[in-house]
Amino acid sequence: MDNEQRISELIAAMTLEEKVSQLSYTSPAIERLGIPEYNWWNECLHGVARSGLATVFPQAIALAATFDETFVQKVAEAIADEARAKYHQAIKQGNRQQYCGLTFWTPNINIFRDPRWGRGQETYGEDPYLTSRIGTAFVQGLQGPDKQHLKVAACAKHFAVHSGPEKLRHEFNAQVSPKDLHETYLPAFKALVEAGVESVMGAYNRTLDEPCCGSHFLLQKLLRDTWRFEGHVTSDCWAIRDFHEHHKITATPEESAALALNAGCDLNCGCIYPYLTVAHKKGLVSEEAIDTAVRRLLRTRFKLGMFDPPEADPYSQIGTEVIDSEQHRSLALEAARKSIVLLKNDNNLLPLSPSVKKILAIGPSVANSQVLLGNYHGITDHLVTILEGLTAKTRGKFDLVLDYHPGCMMYDPNHNTGWTVGMAESADLIIAAFGLDFMMEGEEGDAVASDSKGDRDTIELPSWQLEYLRALKNRGKPLVLILTGGSPIAVPDDIADAILFVWYSGQAGGTAIADIIFGDIVPSGKLPITFPTSTAQLPPFEDYALKGRTYRYMTEKPLYPFGFGLSYTTFSFDSLTLDKKELRRGESVTATVKLTNTGSRDAEEVVQIYLTKNDRGPEDPLSSLRDFRRIALKAGSSLELHFTLPAGAFETVNEDGTYVLVPGDYTVTASDAAPVSLALERGAPSPVSASIRCL
Repeated sequence: MDNEQRISELIAAMTLEEKVSQLSYTSPAIERLGIPEYNWWNECLHGVARSGLATVFPQAIALAATFDETFVQKVAEAIADEARAKYHQAIKQGNRQQYCGLTFWTPNINIFRDPRWGRGQETYGEDPYLTSRIGTAFVQGLQGPDKQHLKVAACAKHFAVHSGPEKLRHEFNAQVSPKDLHETYLPAFKALVEAGVESVMGAYNRTLDEPCCGSHFLLQKLLRDTWRFEGHVTSDCWAIRDFHEHHKITATPEESAALALNAGCDLNCGCIYPYLTVAHKKGLVSEEAIDTAVRRLLRTRFKLGMFDPPEADPYSQIGTEVIDSEQHRSLALEAARKSIVLLKNDNNLLPLSPSVKKILAIGPSVANSQVLLGNYHGITDHLVTILEGLTAKTRGKFDLVLDYHPGCMMYDPNHNTGWTVGMAESADLIIAAFGLDFMMEGEEGDAVASDSKGDRDTIELPSWQLEYLRALKNRGKPLVLILTGGSPIAVPDDIADAILFVWYSGQAGGTAIADIIFGDIVPSGKLPITFPTSTAQLPPFEDYALKGRTYRYMTEKPLYPFGFGLSYTTFSFDSLTLDKKELRRGESVTATVKLTNTGSRDAEEVVQIYLTKNDRGPEDPLSSLRDFRRIALKAGSSLELHFTLPAGAFETVNEDGTYVLVPGDYTVTASDAAPVSLALERGAPSPVSASIRCL
């Protein structure tokens, strides 16, 4: 008997009340039918979270900064292995609590459209193409190659048009044009559905007047009818209760439950779906609709092997030895190294010269383990702070002195700063670690040091930190600034001689940062989000129109562009050539460019391919990322690279949301950052371009 037949028999044997009981995230056992208890709520954003010991990888936004989908898939595979091992042991011990299951509400593929959003750190940045590629890799790593035997079930969230403000998320109505919707907010979700993601989570807010977890347009017309999604849909937690309490779309819990279920939301994280029995009695929802949701949920559980003996489960032999194993610790270290972005390096201050004999490490992030974690984190006994990483580099070097002081407060102004600033007088060099931690930015209610329910009112470095940093810089000593955080931080260009943006870098962050500062590793991370110069450059937070946002629509000069990141070596591009001069629908074009490492260090570079419509309309993107590849090159060597662009990459989304290949001239550019003038000013290789006509 195949699984569909088994599911049909189970549903036929259930009472209505038993069926309804299976539609809440805390699904009770139905012992007479052999259905075990199950809690659907589990997290693994950058490692198995909230479930004890696990490898803590860099935060999601940092993984995106690697621009390396193959590597990101390896990280996800490691996370899935740990999840499986923990689940098997929990079941053996009768532990069926929350965070011990196999359905993981990851990844977050919302577009990081505004750097003030506290949860932007959970995303893969501002670009729909990069988000699609990294998100797909993460899903494939989590779920494994066998679609009928999932290692774990991944979830694409939050569907759709969701990126703050956190304080309004339970009542906000996101208004967006069809063009912005289909060109920016939806592509990653479509890509993950095509990749076979097992579940989709609806967002808290309304989109185009409908609550996302009860949106017929999003969940039925788009997700099921157009994209042919076959998995299950879950609500965000207590989002369905918002229908009547905050959105005022419905009047009662049973109306809210019926609206969500009838729209295609199968699972309720919250407390409203038990009212489906009342809704059924009132004729608001049919038993057939309830059966459909139960079937989808049981199908996922069958794919995860929850109704089969261990010998039928291809993942049953994954043991606890994989949890925070040496192999996974090494992977976390490599991830941190690949993600760190060198933003500035005047006079090649980094890597440190052997002539530096006394270093002052100072700032609120230096010894703060919270700057390693980010939100939705696991825990480990192998956290390496920045101070610990730097200290390890001094082992055996008795001619090198390292001193430390926190200097100033992370969350509030100092009462006394003068004496600690004076510590810089005797130092050859200052390593200053400032910025944010997940207490200052994150999810509503989680970031307890935030005045804006997890968001930031401004993107500038907190004023008291900047004031203290300025006092340090005025001492006239070379200063390396390490910025921690999950979102852009605007700082004055003259505040430091060298700047590293290190994100929330995971358990091995301190080691990775020290490796780069001392030159054992060449930095290679790239920004997956534009860094504006100031908050003044940003449109109103509540405005979901893309005009003025992200590198694709921002006309003002940023502090640092999307895709930007310096190295300890130099690269150059040879001229870009295309294998045809004209392109028709259904065809593709191959772009060829030679990359050369012109410096003295072996290193990795990310070659980025952008597309521009020469005769663009006022609502069209300035340019769009259409391919990328991370390449390792030895010093002095070259490599010819080929990028195949389908005609679909040249398509434009019309105002009605349809895709068309507009005839005209287009420019294909190979660059190491979004093609803006700033990249040239920072010593990056000059981009190269070629034109093609679409017919």
